[in-house]
Amino acid sequence: MTLARPLGAQTVQTGAADLSVAQMADGLRDAWAIAFLPEGRMLVTEKAGELLLLDPRGRRVRVGGVPRVDDAGQGGLLDVVVRQGAGLPEVFLTYAEPVQGGGSRTAVARGTLDPATARLTDVAVIFRQRDPQDTSRHYGARVAISPDGTLFVTLGDRGQDVLAQSPDSHCGKVVRIHPDGRIPADNPRFGETAAPGLWSIGHRNPQAAAIRPADGRLWITEHGARGGDELNRPEAGRNYGWPVISYGRHYSGFRIGEGTAKPGMEQPVHYWDPSMAPSGLAFLAGSVFPLWEGQAFAGALKFEKIVRLRLDDDRVVEEEDLFTGRYGRIRDVRQGTDGALWFLTDATDGALYRVTPQGPA
Repeated sequence: MTLARPLGAQTVQTGAADLSVAQMADGLRDAWAIAFLPEGRMLVTEKAGELLLLDPRGRRVRVGGVPRVDDAGQGGLLDVVVRQGAGLPEVFLTYAEPVQGGGSRTAVARGTLDPATARLTDVAVIFRQRDPQDTSRHYGARVAISPDGTLFVTLGDRGQDVLAQSPDSHCGKVVRIHPDGRIPADNPRFGETAAPGLWSIGHRNPQAAAIRPADGRLWITEHGARGGDELNRPEAGRNYGWPVISYGRHYSGFRIGEGTAKPGMEQPVHYWDPSMAPSGLAFLAGSVFPLWEGQAFAGALKFEKIVRLRLDDDRVVEEEDLFTGRYGRIRDVRQGTDGALWFLTDATDGALYRVTPQGPA
């Protein structure tokens, strides 16, 4: 992979090794997600509705053919993932879709990218949240491609917490669909009136989704309220409790729901108190970071950091904060095709960074 010339690099010490953190692009406006293409090219979403194509020299162009988005509150153009086959790249976008008559919904569109013309073609919406809402928060909207080719899509509760427990609503759920929007026959069943595609329920606002290479399973992080951010591994047909159980409290300080546990509801793999506002998640694989092989890296908007998580099966056995306060609010974390760890900062003048080890990491 050929890389753009770094705009500047710093050495950052960690518990395992010194890291080189190089700024690869700047001037990004409310960037939300990054995806990697062949030959060093990258796609970056900006919340206002711009999809940027960055080339190996660091130049950027706006990609045409992007659906219209509702850029209000936490809505806008959100995630981007790429599936590369023998032909042109297939691109999946999530976004807040404006609805005629008012309100918005989380939607997923698929298109084909022609890098030569910087345009998406054959764009089609493959998923729409069943129940649009008038709020402009908690869209979720991360996508992860499973090893079997299906897509996991996270959906926030849109600020309507009781809907997370209703199978008839897409709010507060994880859904699983085929790349053309069809519902897999082996999805779990939630009843005759359930919203199409449900995989798991009882989520608040999952803004990170990643497939763990070791087992091909989905992992997510999600925003809680005060002290209730969670790391979860959603399983088919399971209920993750929001807003009935939580380790957080309402912003008013009052207790949420019925406590921290209830039969029939899953416990998080890990939770954060105080909350760190997690967004973006990556598992490292390959030879670039041998000591951190298989470990998870979760971005955080609050405290402006990345959290390294060493897992023993489904337990977090080590946690280390990286870069706290150095670079700004971290919105997305991905492993690039070069094996490096990349992250995006969320600001009106945000940046893209590449992390590589200087020592044995």
